[in-house]
Amino acid sequence: MKTRFALSVAVAMLLAGMGYAQDATRATAITGVWRGDLNGLPAIALVVTDESGPLTGAVQFYLQIRKDVNSPYTATPGLPEPMFHPTFDGTTLRFDVSHRRAHPPRTLNDPPMPFHLKLLGPDKAELENEREGPPVIVTRSAY
Repeated sequence: MKTRFALSVAVAMLLAGMGYAQDATRATAITGVWRGDLNGLPAIALVVTDESGPLTGAVQFYLQIRKDVNSPYTATPGLPEPMFHPTFDGTTLRFDVSHRRAHPPRTLNDPPMPFHLKLLGPDKAELENEREGPPVIVTRSAY
């Protein structure tokens, strides 16, 4: 009886470990530093990691402005914001980002903004704010 129980526990642990290994392998498709440009300037930097187990990360948006229609754009980095509730189904990472500090004081009570990052290839993806704006193509970089 004890042998059968020990064997059952060992098999359950092995199967659980195999599931974690598959999830970890699948997560490597999305982990890394993803960068996107607009107007020839930085627009977004997204860091996704699984170093502590589940997926975590942060997003940094760049404010692009120009003095007038004849002036060139400039890009100013904003504060990095953590990702909330990241989930990855093997092709698409979904997460929320706080919008409170986006344009204070008018955004101080805003709810989080939903985003998704859809893989288009091994180092190419499309990042989209699900409430506004067109998607931005991002590429994974080594840093």
